[in-house]
Order: sequence, then structure tokens, then C-alpha cells
Amino acid sequence: MSPLYPRDIATSGPDMPGRAATHGTPRVTKSNKILVWMCVLAGINQMGFGGVVPALPLYAKSFGVSASAIGMAVAIYGLARFAGAVPAGWLCDAFGRRHALALGGLVTAAGNFWCATATGYPEFIMARFVAGAGAGAIVTTGHIVLADISTPERRGRMVSIYQGVFIFAAGVGPFPGGLLSERFGLTAPFWVYAVAGLFAGVLAWFAVGETRDGAQMAAARKGGGVPFATAVRALAGQTGFVLACFVSLANAAARTGGLFSVVPLLGSLKLGLTVTEIGFALAVGTVVGLIAAYPGGMLVDYFGRKAVIAPTSVLSGLSMLLFCFAPSYAWFMAASILWGVASSIGGSAPAVYAADSAASGKNATTLSVFRMASDAGYVAGPLALGLIADTRGATDALLAGAALMVAAGVAFAIWAPETYRGRDRAAKP
Repeated sequence: MSPLYPRDIATSGPDMPGRAATHGTPRVTKSNKILVWMCVLAGINQMGFGGVVPALPLYAKSFGVSASAIGMAVAIYGLARFAGAVPAGWLCDAFGRRHALALGGLVTAAGNFWCATATGYPEFIMARFVAGAGAGAIVTTGHIVLADISTPERRGRMVSIYQGVFIFAAGVGPFPGGLLSERFGLTAPFWVYAVAGLFAGVLAWFAVGETRDGAQMAAARKGGGVPFATAVRALAGQTGFVLACFVSLANAAARTGGLFSVVPLLGSLKLGLTVTEIGFALAVGTVVGLIAAYPGGMLVDYFGRKAVIAPTSVLSGLSMLLFCFAPSYAWFMAASILWGVASSIGGSAPAVYAADSAASGKNATTLSVFRMASDAGYVAGPLALGLIADTRGATDALLAGAALMVAAGVAFAIWAPETYRGRDRAAKP
């Protein structure tokens, strides 16, 4: 089934009629400007997210709770993002992308302010849920905006730039967050994240242009158009879209359940690595992944979505195997670099495929469902792989994560149709 490409900022809206066919036109220039502001917004949001990571376990522990309860403080954030993805999509349709982004920033600020002032563990968990809901609204809306402003010819590169900033900001955030915690106490990163969320909301309102058609917003507020459930059923009938969601879910599960939770444990137990050595290896992988992001986007646009998604998913799985059986620190570093490159390219390509799969006027519905699937992996990954690690050991947990990634890649290679391949267009006279 061939998907309908979404109407984007170059093809819709009262101020931008027609189609942007070439680079350098005013329409493309406006799209690039919005992309820059969205990268700034994602950078602020993810820097704040990464900043609270070093303090989070210790702050949760200060309430006198068990290790599993500390894990809940991490999982509840992902659960909020999962639960808030579809409402964020509805807000985007009913009131516009700018409203959803601004509201997400304000809710993020409120949630982290509440985290910093919580007086007990249950209150802290509720505050984390609020903070996660706000951050999730920004993440979901960001992908919707990218679908709005991109054409199939440029979508891979635009998403890769955004995704690269997203991953890099989250990766470097723990460094300033750790410094803040040491100098000003465990609540300091939450205070800073609250201020960052407020700034992100203001920035979204005044700097990011609206990318949603006004007439369609009015129809959505009045309940017009295709009902949400009908649209979801149509998406469920697209094999490629379902498989793209599966790949994204597997990637998120492997990252949060494998890379963040099990890999450090395995490196310490099997190779005797210090926290600094493990952190440096993972940081190198993140930086190399950032460098590979834009070239990866070019590959997605030229060779096609499927030609990139399938092999990078398998390579991500192989990196988990390499972590399992690395005989030395050099091999551990190699596994981190392989993961960084494969997950950076493979993490953005499914979002490109999902945007390709959206019918006209259904960017918000399509991308919110896609983000919900990805965030399900954020929640399930740490819980499932953590349970396997507890019952069968860290190696078996990583093997399970590797098997999931390889299965997702192979399934996509066999059954997913291609949505766009630039070299085919270039070959036409």
C-alpha cells in the first residue's frame, strides 16, 4: 500500500501556497528557520532531561525508599511520555503546534519545580509524571513540526539534524547536572530544568512559527474530519508503519533497558571497568553518533528509508552482542561506537518513514501514535531487561535486547514497503 505524503509547510497554509520544489526558495528558507528553532528547543529540553540524571537516583533515595522504588522514578517519566503522546497530537490539531510546544514547556517547568520542592516520595513520583508529560508534549510535537515543514526529498536530513541535537544534548546534560548537584545540592538540577522548561515555552511561543493550517485547526476543534479511532485503524492497516513503530520501540527498549541499565553493570562485573571508563566509552559513542547523524540522513534520502532502517537495526543488535562478549576495554569502546552510529542513524530513519506514511492532514495523528509506540519501549525496556538481568543475569538481558533489535530489522527488511528513494527520482530523465 503506497502511503500518501503529508501536506507540509511548503504545500499548505494561507501564506505558503503551492509546492517548494527547489532549495533556496522562500518556503524552504522558512522551513530551515523553523528547523533551527526546533533544534534549539530540543537542545534546551534534552539538556535539562540529561541534567537531572546524575541526581535522580540519589534524590529519590533521600526519601528512604528501596532500589525498585528508585527505578520507578525513572520509569514513571517514560510512562508519562507514553500516556501524553496522543493528547499532544490532539492539541497540535485543535490549537496548533505552537500552543502545544508552549504548553509542554510550561508543564515541564511546573513538574520540575514540584520535583525540587517535593516533601515525600509519592509526591515526587507525581511530580516526575507531570514533568514527563510536559517533556513528552515537546518531543511529540517536535516530530509533528518536522513532518509539517519537510518534503520527502529533504526529510531524512532534516530529521537527522534534529535527532542529532536531541541525542547529543541528552548525552552531555549529565555533566553540568553532576556539577550542579555537587555544588548546590541534589535539587539544583531540577530547579535549572524548571527554568529551562519555562524558557522553552516562551521560545516556542515567540520564535517557532505555526506550521498547522488554520482551517484544519478550526475543523479539529469542532470535531470535524476523520475520527481519531478511524485514523488509527487506517494506520494499523499499513504494514510498513506498524513495523516502523516496532523498530522504534525496540530501539528505545534497547537504549533505556540495555545501554543505560545493563551495559554499565556488565562492564563493571566482567571487565572491572570504573564508572569513569564506562562513562567515557558511552560518551565517545554519543559523539560519533552525532557526527554520523547528518550523513545518515543523506543516506536515508538517497538510498531509501528501508535500505537504512533494516541494516542499522541489525547493527544495533550486534553492538549489544559485542557488549556481551567484549574481551577488553578496547572492544567495549568499539561496541559503544557501533551502537552510537547505528542507533543515531537508525533512530531517526523510522520517524522519517512514519512521516512518509501520514495521509494528508494527518501528521499529528500519525506521529503521535508513532511516538507513543516508541515511548512504550522507554517504559518496557528497563522493566523487562531488568527482570531478565535479575533472574538470568546481565548477559542474557543484553542478548534479549539484541534479539529484539535484530528481529525488528529483519522483519522490516522482509515486509515493509519502501516509501521514498531519492536515487530513483534522480535517475528519471
